[in-house]
Amino acid sequence: MNEYQAMWKNYVNFRERTTVRGFWMAILFNLIVGVVLSFLSRIVGFLAILSYLYSLAALIPGLALSVRRLHDINKSGWWVFLSLVPFVGAIILIIWCCQPSVEENNQYGSVQV
Repeated sequence: MNEYQAMWKNYVNFRERTTVRGFWMAILFNLIVGVVLSFLSRIVGFLAILSYLYSLAALIPGLALSVRRLHDINKSGWWVFLSLVPFVGAIILIIWCCQPSVEENNQYGSVQV
């Protein structure tokens, strides 16, 4: 849960690094919240607006989290736009996000523990 909270606290931080665990735990909690809201919106129709608002609110923090994850493997954050390439781009980004962190300090910050 700490990683999920860190995603929201650093919602406009596109400069630092995020560890593999920090990235995937935040994605997991974000997915759980999204699924629960989607399920509730199917039961109670007017809650659909809440689901849409959450998705919209999570867009920028999720993008910042992805950029920080790319920084952790010593890649430019601009690579996040690779996801716009159908099929291949998303697969490449998922593979990169599964890679271990770079063990030394880089231009994006020091090693996270």
